[in-house]
Amino acid sequence: SAHITPTPRIGGLVLLVAMAVIACGFWFGQSSRGLFVFLSLIPVFAAGLAEDLGFGVSPRRRLLAAAVSAVVAVCLLGIWLDGTDVPVVDYALSIAVVAVAFTVFASAGACNAFNLVDGLNGLSSGIGISGAIALTVIAASTGHSDVARDLLLIIAALGGFLLFNFPRGKIFLGDAGAYSLGHLMAWYSLILLDLVPEMSAWTVLLLFFYPVADTFLAIYRRRRNGRPTYHADRLHFHQLVMRGLEIVLVGRRARRLTNPLATTIILPVFAVAPAATGVMLWNQPALAAAAYFGFLALFWASYVAGVQYVKRHRRSLIAQAHVGAGALAVPMPVAAE
Repeated sequence: SAHITPTPRIGGLVLLVAMAVIACGFWFGQSSRGLFVFLSLIPVFAAGLAEDLGFGVSPRRRLLAAAVSAVVAVCLLGIWLDGTDVPVVDYALSIAVVAVAFTVFASAGACNAFNLVDGLNGLSSGIGISGAIALTVIAASTGHSDVARDLLLIIAALGGFLLFNFPRGKIFLGDAGAYSLGHLMAWYSLILLDLVPEMSAWTVLLLFFYPVADTFLAIYRRRRNGRPTYHADRLHFHQLVMRGLEIVLVGRRARRLTNPLATTIILPVFAVAPAATGVMLWNQPALAAAAYFGFLALFWASYVAGVQYVKRHRRSLIAQAHVGAGALAVPMPVAAE
């Protein structure tokens, strides 16, 4: 809705091509890990691409495809999340069946989270790049250069895509790209957690802070408003930032500017800063957890302040825009949110 002209939604192909290149390393004597990740990616990528091409794949079916991809990854890679640095949770995860189920749930959730935040030019791919860079640094510093090499290829693919997506939005990741990005980031994180026992799961939450935080906020907001959690709305944090900027920058006519500007505001605070903190605290779970909750408090406070600002100035925004009153008339969250 932020674009006037039709825009291609097949940018996610860059991730499939990157993983195909990584998978080819298997035939040249490299680890089979890249091949297995590539094979596990196919179900969720295919479901997302079908939606992008107009075949009408429902959110539930896309989520199911993400779960299937996670199951394939568990079977091929033979790893799952068995520790979170939270004693009660870790006790439950000591049971293999519970751990596998939790891993599938978390992986599918990561796919959905990256799709939810893919609402502005450069946002989802920027988060992916910052998180992948952080994982690359951790992998290289712990002696796992093969994992770092895979991640560098993913970063290169996302960087090439970003040249066309930001700031003008000439092409989008689409559902195939956003879901695939979530899957790749989740499983390369799990691979590192398996290879580096000292690495904290809180580090992963910091690396992908914004998608996780915004997803839980969306679930809370929709349930509080009596709506199904899978029903889309226009109250995500990034949409709130863009609306605030529209108020300041003379209405929706300035959306070509406010769209990428909102990304440049969000990325440093809620993507780059948490990822950098995760790198510094990758083997210090207590400090990483404290940092995570600190960013969470900042995120929540910013959202509450943003809601109050937009509610106060909503009428002036509609008057300036002269159009789009229906888009802005959706129920706003109450002050407590």
